[in-house]
Amino acid sequence: MDFHPQPQGGAPKPWAFPAPERSQLPNGLTLLTSHRPGQQVVAVEINLVAPLDAEPEGLDGVATIMARALSEGTDKHDAEEFAAELERCGATLDAHADHPGVRVSLEVPASRLHRALGLLGDALRAPAFPDSEVERLVRNRLDEIPHELANPARRAAMALSKELFPATSRMSRPRQGTEETVARVDAAAVRAFYDAHVRPATATAVIVGDFTGIDLGAALSDTLGAWSGSTAEPLKASPIIADDTGRVVIVDRPGAVQTQLLIGRIGADRHDRVWPAQVLGTYCLGGTLTSRLDRVLREEKGYTYGVRAFGQVLRSTAPTSPEGATGASLLAISGSVDTASTVPALEDLWQVLRTLAAGGLTDEERDVAVQNLVGVAPLKYETAAAVAGTLADQVEQQLPDDFQAQLYVRLAETGTVEATAAAVNAFPVDRLVTVLVGDAAQIAEPVKALGIGEVTVVSG
Repeated sequence: MDFHPQPQGGAPKPWAFPAPERSQLPNGLTLLTSHRPGQQVVAVEINLVAPLDAEPEGLDGVATIMARALSEGTDKHDAEEFAAELERCGATLDAHADHPGVRVSLEVPASRLHRALGLLGDALRAPAFPDSEVERLVRNRLDEIPHELANPARRAAMALSKELFPATSRMSRPRQGTEETVARVDAAAVRAFYDAHVRPATATAVIVGDFTGIDLGAALSDTLGAWSGSTAEPLKASPIIADDTGRVVIVDRPGAVQTQLLIGRIGADRHDRVWPAQVLGTYCLGGTLTSRLDRVLREEKGYTYGVRAFGQVLRSTAPTSPEGATGASLLAISGSVDTASTVPALEDLWQVLRTLAAGGLTDEERDVAVQNLVGVAPLKYETAAAVAGTLADQVEQQLPDDFQAQLYVRLAETGTVEATAAAVNAFPVDRLVTVLVGDAAQIAEPVKALGIGEVTVVSG
């Protein structure tokens, strides 16, 4: 019997995060484009400099309602017609608001890119913001809030933000507003926020995909190039102030059978030279199933299905910006345990942190983390959407276009000692704010006895 020859593996090809081409349209819109052969679904990300800090007093949530309303009709199509046109293109359009600004995301087959860009351009250029649609979006948002408050993880995140940041800071309050503030939002408020902050001169479009056979310049000129607006002085970001005095806040949920844990503080953002080491050290601590926290709390003790440590950039500005560096990231440990295991889990978690500070990471832990973070990068960025999202993050955080590519180089160069120091500095045992969403009657007194900070109980 003759067998077909066994296929042989080819030589590995070097990989680097895609470098975009930067340009600008006559209307002032900044463009970052990246041709990715074979990516027949094109991803577009629009960064709008409309930060939550800019929301008028008492109208928290207006940025979210505006973002959602961008696809609810234009000067050419009402809401139903606009949705139908998107469907004919096979496109999806989404938008959300966060502390740095509003992000609008489009995905569409390359063959229909021109048509979809026209719809996106109309949404940015001339959104209708009809009273009926804004009222519907406000009602929808008000319906979402009780569900978020009932979700232990979301409730813990709200409580941590309230604890870390002063009441005058927008970061201390829910990103999408409260029942009280959202209820005040109407079409006039949405239009005013749009008029004040949405314009091509301060926006950036990131476009990633296979542009073979597409006259991208003409498509952009006909669509996003028709968007006009006045220039404006850049918004100055206020400094991020936080209090990470070690303390515990228990959000009381009488009868709860589980406790949600969220332990955090703020730390360096991506502009800080410690960022690569901080990423690596945090990953070793709690980035995967084999990390220290999971090894102890999940594998050895069986307290939880998983505990994670992570760093999430809140807002970031370049040191060379007019206001200087004002960025920070949230450094946190998150997980859930059954009520009876709350105190022993916290005790063991603090012991993991103390052991890390005393003995450091091992070379093996460092090597596995580098392999996981750097080695899987080509798979992580297989899609145009993944590349576009990261490029848009870089724009939002005022990072250079080659930041992600350089980050992988720096991660590979970071040693065990550097990663250890960064992790210990990120999670000092005496400077952590701990939020517990659970049954206060069961856990409050034993938690006080742990001595990890003053304990306060608040209503759930």
